[in-house]
Amino acid sequence: MSEIKNELNRKPTYAFFGSAEMSVYVLDEMEKAGFKPSLIITTPDKPKGRNLALSPTPVKVWGNAYSIPVLDPIKLDDNFVDDFNKKNAALPGGPVDLFIVAAYGKIIPQTVLDLAPHKTLNIHPSLLPQYRGAAPLQSAILDDRKETGITVMRIDALMDHGPVVAQKRVTIDEWPTYEVFEENMARDGARLLAGIMADWVSGKIKEREQDHTQATFTRKFVKEDGIIDINKITTGTTAEQYDAFRKIQAFHLWPTTYFFADKKSGNENITRKIRVKITGATWDRDHLTILKVVPEGKNETDFALFMRNL
Repeated sequence: MSEIKNELNRKPTYAFFGSAEMSVYVLDEMEKAGFKPSLIITTPDKPKGRNLALSPTPVKVWGNAYSIPVLDPIKLDDNFVDDFNKKNAALPGGPVDLFIVAAYGKIIPQTVLDLAPHKTLNIHPSLLPQYRGAAPLQSAILDDRKETGITVMRIDALMDHGPVVAQKRVTIDEWPTYEVFEENMARDGARLLAGIMADWVSGKIKEREQDHTQATFTRKFVKEDGIIDINKITTGTTAEQYDAFRKIQAFHLWPTTYFFADKKSGNENITRKIRVKITGATWDRDHLTILKVVPEGKNETDFALFMRNL
């Protein structure tokens, strides 16, 4: 009886699957709440920068800073399962209770999901079944969906299809850039998860199936999605300007928003088209103001100054 009581009273332990900056926000908040992962699984180091030096994921950097064991397999195959089982058996706090996934970047096969006795939970930044898929935050901004939220779900074999464990509604007053929105939602999601994790492991929380008939889906965006008609920005209707503002905010990190401008060369009779990236904008009193741009091959500059010098 005492062993059962101790099992129920101890903090749950978990292995964390993540790779992106969003994953680090989740880890930060979980650690603040007293839930540091026992083991981290992330994607392999990738070449970055001009010299293409191999660089670890932000999650691997975080794990190393906290002296947490890290696995970075190329594939989640039988070799990974063997490595995981060895690491898991030797963890100081004992084998992990569950897996937590946040922005890992790979599909996790069922054979791996089944390794965790209390299943695998995922933080998804939307009110599922709305906005399943790769880009829920960008899609919410583009759709002006200010009543949104966060879902903690149990992962099953299909994309964002698993049963809901917990949800929190979030109301947005003004659209920030994607990076700010992502961080806020990730931290909110981590706090939500930390608050229910012990009850989940002890069986006090019952999952509920999503209403799959209400599901909506997002897609991965590509570079071409970021193009904007500069004339609609400068002289367009309020609705056109507001659409452009949300696009600038949603695509601030990727794929960025940009327009093409005719730039005069040294000989004023010759012009060439250049690509101009928008890096800063505001929406105030039903009006879009572009603040900063990066002209092709140049440094960031004021938009108004750039337009005067065309």
